[in-house]
Amino acid sequence: MIQPKILLIYTGGTIGMIKDAETGALRAFDFDNLLLRIPELKLLECNIETLSFKEPIDSSNMNPKFWVEMAEVIESNYTTFDGFVILHGSDTMSYTASALSFMLENLAKPVILTGSQLPIGDLRTDAKENLITSIQVAALQHKGKPVIKEVGLYFEYKLYRGNRTTKINAEHFEAFASLNYPDLAESGVHLKINKEYLLKTAKASKLLVVHKTMETNIALVKLFPGISQAVLESVFSVKGLKGIVLETYGAGNCTTEPWFLNLLIKASRKKLPIINVTQCSGGSVSMGQYETSQKLKKIGLISGKDMTTEAALCKLMYLLPKELSPKKFKTAFEKSLRGEMTS
Repeated sequence: MIQPKILLIYTGGTIGMIKDAETGALRAFDFDNLLLRIPELKLLECNIETLSFKEPIDSSNMNPKFWVEMAEVIESNYTTFDGFVILHGSDTMSYTASALSFMLENLAKPVILTGSQLPIGDLRTDAKENLITSIQVAALQHKGKPVIKEVGLYFEYKLYRGNRTTKINAEHFEAFASLNYPDLAESGVHLKINKEYLLKTAKASKLLVVHKTMETNIALVKLFPGISQAVLESVFSVKGLKGIVLETYGAGNCTTEPWFLNLLIKASRKKLPIINVTQCSGGSVSMGQYETSQKLKKIGLISGKDMTTEAALCKLMYLLPKELSPKKFKTAFEKSLRGEMTS
């Protein structure tokens, strides 16, 4: 029986750090010696190859340039490997998982992101379990075909759909949550795959298409009681601004102050797409449910439904370069493209 081939891609982050025994300082781990450090990997029924970015990236410095690098690594190795595991800093992992889900069209193999809260060399590290199970998940096959055919995020015994995740805790090992979509898998005594929640992908005959242009001239605006007219006007009038993600209250509500609504009307007339997402960790935008959001619907704001802010931002970056008409853009945004929202 031919064993699956998994490519382990190290981009940076805590998981790839080890503590110098003498100085106590953290330094990047040499992944060429991975099997020496984690001999348990030999027990996995797959062949593992490693590839490291030249310079480890702190996830706080993550940006679309590095997303393109990751996508290109997957593109150039797509026919050679059966699955991919990306080691990544946890702070921006949900953004990267969301971005890659849109950039990798017709994906028919697993791309699993993972990381850790403690370095791989730490006595109580969560890195080993996250790494081992991520590889195991990426190597899962049924009748010679991958079981997972989407971008996932594995952390602390759970596999999530990548574009449904948000980092919720900076200290606990259980750092991520997917509040609007069930877990894809749970790791316990047995690895339980929730098959009914896996992404139903395109036909295997369709070729992988990698989108490498992401529009970054966008803004994220979080409403709060007392937000000033001057501040919002300065954001909306930024030269070259192509789109805005607006974090509103509850089910998509906002202030009905005339100056605020006029600002949205002016932006709408300029054909500036404004995406309405909720500030709540879970739940969905439902414009028109309350009087305060009915006007937003009339103005033409686009509903982010139950998308995370991370997914909404990345979807906006992905769709803007397509240069769709306002009507087609709205239709495309409000449609689930990679399982990022509930249809």
